[in-house]
Amino acid sequence: MKAIILKDFGGVENLVSAEIPVPTIADDEVLVKLKAISINPVDVKTRSGKGVAGLIKDESPIILGWDISGEITEVGADVTGFKPGDEVFAMIDFPKTGKAYAEYVKAKANELALKPAGVSHEEAAAATLAALTAWQAFHSNAPVNPGDRVLIHATSGGVGHYAVQIAKHLGAYVIATSSAANRDFVLGLGADEHIDYKAQPFETATNNIDFVLDTIGGEYIDRSLQVMKKGGTIISIVSGMNETVTPKANALGINGHNTRVKPNAENMATIAGLLQKGIIKSHISKVFPFEQMAEAHLQLESGRTVGKVVLVF
Repeated sequence: MKAIILKDFGGVENLVSAEIPVPTIADDEVLVKLKAISINPVDVKTRSGKGVAGLIKDESPIILGWDISGEITEVGADVTGFKPGDEVFAMIDFPKTGKAYAEYVKAKANELALKPAGVSHEEAAAATLAALTAWQAFHSNAPVNPGDRVLIHATSGGVGHYAVQIAKHLGAYVIATSSAANRDFVLGLGADEHIDYKAQPFETATNNIDFVLDTIGGEYIDRSLQVMKKGGTIISIVSGMNETVTPKANALGINGHNTRVKPNAENMATIAGLLQKGIIKSHISKVFPFEQMAEAHLQLESGRTVGKVVLVF
């Protein structure tokens, strides 16, 4: 089968095409013929030697990718609930090697959900890691409740644009940051207020925040804490922020946590339901043929992607 392997950590020139064997599945796994995959900032960071590179550096070959949508062609002996021909989507084996940059992947059955019939493979593949991240963040140590004032950063991005929609579904009042160029897009997602972070510091434009979803890290954590209520919650999804966010937040009487998304079939099924009902929608910035993986990475690295980048087979 065709695959794109990472021959070394570094630039996009290290993403090279190869022919490799179709995976052999274990008893608790299924084989999926992929129709679409999506990529995320963690793909780009890992390719460059950051992200989760340390967890996969000893794999041979290294094949990136975690966001899939496709059709099951084979099921393991212990698998129930799925059969060949089922269309499924998921975030697989994160943060290890999902190996989604290939025509076929093996996946644990307990990470999959059925793809809604009215949702395309492109839309489903987009709504895996990113939507799952937002859902799990809002249902973490201190979940979002109806009426909460929720501040979400970088709301025109992959995680951010799902986060706005999910927070509104949960009954929150959403304050969203992005550039002015994406104001209409973000408000169209359902945000109640928009702050152009380039025009003014967000901490001068809002206050009394119950919940912050931080997708940026660094100084954004300190600045976000300035506008929060005591007893509120800040969740950072940026790797390595746990030693920063938790003590700083706790010192102010705020719950602070750093989280990493985890594969979860039940959560994926919930996201499937939200997609099917139109409660959340995937905004796809650009679709590339699978062979143009390097171009897709460059698009994501540009910082000008609104929503998601998807590749099709």
